Amino acid sequence: MRAHPVVGSVLPTPRDGRRLPGVEGVWAFVFADMTVFAVMFASFMIDRHENPALFEASRQALSLDFGAVNTLILLTSSMFVVLAIDALKHAHPRLAPVFFALALTCGLAFIVSKTLEYMAKFDAGISMLTNDFFMYYFIMTGMHLGHVVVGNVILAVLWFKSRSVSASGGNLTVYESGATYWHMVDLLWICLFPLLYLVR
Repeated sequence: MRAHPVVGSVLPTPRDGRRLPGVEGVWAFVFADMTVFAVMFASFMIDRHENPALFEASRQALSLDFGAVNTLILLTSSMFVVLAIDALKHAHPRLAPVFFALALTCGLAFIVSKTLEYMAKFDAGISMLTNDFFMYYFIMTGMHLGHVVVGNVILAVLWFKSRSVSASGGNLTVYESGATYWHMVDLLWICLFPLLYLVR
């Protein structure tokens, strides 16, 4: 009878290690989504170049504190997702749902923080109709917030699935696909934060 090698990880990984994490379709979506945002970023910069005084005055109306806190929240959430995937890869399945829950908590905190920031703008009489800067601000951050909401649903699903993972095996691709989407959401914010809050 042929002996089977002992696998050290809780979930199977490719032998050569040379592949993108997750399924190819997720990466196609990520590329398309990033392209859409890149076009909006370019349009924003062109309009900013044409109306520097208006865009700078509007930028100063944003709360840098909110922007920085939101950035920290999403970076922390990405760290927890990385730790969750690492736990699944290295035979620590009981830690994975803990890290996914922490990542989900950060995602929910971002939604609360962004909602409070929007409410502050509305209370100040600022909306997407105020000027071109705030049109871009509400459209781009609103689209990103929609991505965060979807990402939270994905994290909740991964948390639920990871609770039932046993040392006998599972499918790492599902977790990697969800993690890839969440990291894209974080990357989009890392681009949005300096573009809207910092660039003078």
